[in-house]
Amino acid sequence: MTAPHDAAVREIAPDVLAAFESAKGFMPVDEGLALHAAAVRAAGLGLPLVEVGTYCGRSTILLAEVARAAGVLAVTVDHHRGSEEQQPGWEYHDPELVDPVVGRMDTLPTFRRTLHAAGLEEHVLALVGRSPQAAAAWGRPVGLVFVDGGHTDEHAGGDYEGWAPHLAEGGLLVVHDVFPDPADGGQAPYRVYRRALDSGAFAEEEAAGCRSLRVLRRTGPGL
Repeated sequence: MTAPHDAAVREIAPDVLAAFESAKGFMPVDEGLALHAAAVRAAGLGLPLVEVGTYCGRSTILLAEVARAAGVLAVTVDHHRGSEEQQPGWEYHDPELVDPVVGRMDTLPTFRRTLHAAGLEEHVLALVGRSPQAAAAWGRPVGLVFVDGGHTDEHAGGDYEGWAPHLAEGGLLVVHDVFPDPADGGQAPYRVYRRALDSGAFAEEEAAGCRSLRVLRRTGPGL
């Protein structure tokens, strides 16, 4: 899948794009630009843009830049203790992110430095805690939900179940790390993507996706 990334590049200030590229994280530039382009469209609803799975704020920069330009709020949700694959002994573990006092992962300080360096702190509401709890306490429609948190069925499914019902009609559900072939990656985000389509409440915007990033528009009830 491809998207009109050149247009997205023109909309991102060079310093913001540089901040994205230099931030800790795993999202490649092309998928980041597809996320940014989706956020630009979703921001037209005048509603908050929600990200589930902050990590160190790499993709948050893109949503915050859109929020600043559109006059909406970017909301990012994470417990900041790292997902399963980021724990000691796993593939994506970064020992620099371990709190030496408590001996556990803590990405919150790095996230705050990331937003500060990008000059975007005032455009982001950071919710520190578990995604289902945050979703249960949330009380208004949103224009975008970006699912990029834990990659187990429990966590990815919980993110979808908690936040997708808050999406306004016409809002966008963006799911990262969607791999139809199990040889390419874990299947939980793919199952969330399929679940959304099978619900009848979403239609895929195929031209808006990029590789493992899928973009779906909420077209009606059914969740």
